[in-house]
Amino acid sequence: MLFRQISGRPRRRASPPPQRAWRDASSTAQSGSSQLVEQKAFPPKTPAMPSQILVLNAGSSSIKFAVFTAGQSLQRTVQGMISGIGSVGTFTAHRNQQSLPGNLPAAALNHETALAWLFAWLDAGDHARHLVGAGHRVVHGGERHDTPVIVDEFNLAALEALVPLAPLHQPHNLAAIKALLRLRPALRQIACFDTAFHHTQPAVAQTFALPRAVTAGGLRRYGFHGLSYEFIAGALPGAIGERADGRVIVAHLGNGASLCAMRGRKSMATTMGFSTLDGLVMGTRCGSIDPGVLFYLMREKNMSSAEVEDMLYRKSGLLGISEISNDMRTLLEADDPRARAAIEQFVYRATLETGALAAAMEGIDALVFTGGIGEHAAPIRAMICEKLAWLGIALDPAANARNALHISTANSRVSVCVIPADEETVIATHTGRLLDVPR
Repeated sequence: MLFRQISGRPRRRASPPPQRAWRDASSTAQSGSSQLVEQKAFPPKTPAMPSQILVLNAGSSSIKFAVFTAGQSLQRTVQGMISGIGSVGTFTAHRNQQSLPGNLPAAALNHETALAWLFAWLDAGDHARHLVGAGHRVVHGGERHDTPVIVDEFNLAALEALVPLAPLHQPHNLAAIKALLRLRPALRQIACFDTAFHHTQPAVAQTFALPRAVTAGGLRRYGFHGLSYEFIAGALPGAIGERADGRVIVAHLGNGASLCAMRGRKSMATTMGFSTLDGLVMGTRCGSIDPGVLFYLMREKNMSSAEVEDMLYRKSGLLGISEISNDMRTLLEADDPRARAAIEQFVYRATLETGALAAAMEGIDALVFTGGIGEHAAPIRAMICEKLAWLGIALDPAANARNALHISTANSRVSVCVIPADEETVIATHTGRLLDVPR
């Protein structure tokens, strides 16, 4: 078509090549026509559309998503969640703090049907026209993966082998990856690991006192919530200045909860170990427990290993103690001694483990709260800090009530901050880097 249109017109002298055109432009500068000649020689180019990255966090009953657009910095343009996987789901989404409509089918969803609907919704709303890749939160990367990886057949098989180490999370993380491989096989995918941040820990912090023949098979302390801790590590200089590279303890407190001791913004120790059961009291998980209790339950109470596992992961923690709820907001509002007992146990374990991590680093310069409880439950922060006053922590009650960035007093020997976690930005950043997305 282009050649036919040109051949039907009168012939005219071809435009000079760019270098000749630039010389012609400079030679006519004195006549005042240089701008016109330069425009003819160098027509403006249509700017390339910025690339977009999809971030997915798939759990057993929900898929959280966000779309980021690359530019001078990553911009989150759309975010939302499909909840109710395994049943009739619900959908929420926002763009620039404005709610976006979307109606899920009135049928039970699995990860693949939920993602198929999500892509149709994104396409219909023109929310991800220039999608170049998808980044996933994957809870366990094992001993081998200390950085994010591009998903291929080999890496996917290696991650499948880690399912027994994180049975509550890993299968659902991988279900989303496998669903995308079927739905959008050309879309490149990146796996980002919650365990990777903790690979910097010294061997003494990772090792169990078990026979070497046993630990050689991969039994060690891995640690989790690494994507959250990685974001906090990057935010520390802007929050606490020079203390960022000192001895910092970060408290990721939520339905899942852990602490991480950092020095030089690298993980030195953490409360979660081989599994996501260890350490603090959580919403439905027990935290640290004497293994003898498990032997007793199986031997004397005739509980199977599956029953014990279900109890430890899904029926313990705040829910098990209170018999009311795993939600800290509900427990704080409840006028019930069982709720108070659950809160006291949560605070006791958090202060006990904070003291242990401070001992491991021979001191503490800053304490950072993050996660759903850490960011929003001012009474819990106050109770924890009161019990840690011996470390030199002095809390500002008014700042704490406002959920301010800095909640310690001016004369507190330890800086205490509240920094919201943003794992999605960490995943989007790694995805863009590995896929060489221009910015």
